[in-house]
Amino acid sequence: MQKILIIFGVTLLLAGLFYPLIVKIGLGNLPGDLRIERDNFTIYLPVTTCVVISIFISLIIRFFK
Repeated sequence: MQKILIIFGVTLLLAGLFYPLIVKIGLGNLPGDLRIERDNFTIYLPVTTCVVISIFISLIIRFFK
């Protein structure tokens, strides 16, 4: 349980540190990211961004195994 919490904490820390870089390269505005805007609400579904991040994390995990 402690290992999972440490990994979760390190992941959050790294996400916070790299957030300005992620915004600059436009990772949240890839083709395939869905944005539905209506009069009183907005829905944002970052489908492509999630796939890219998932592939990146999978490669990192595979590298360290």
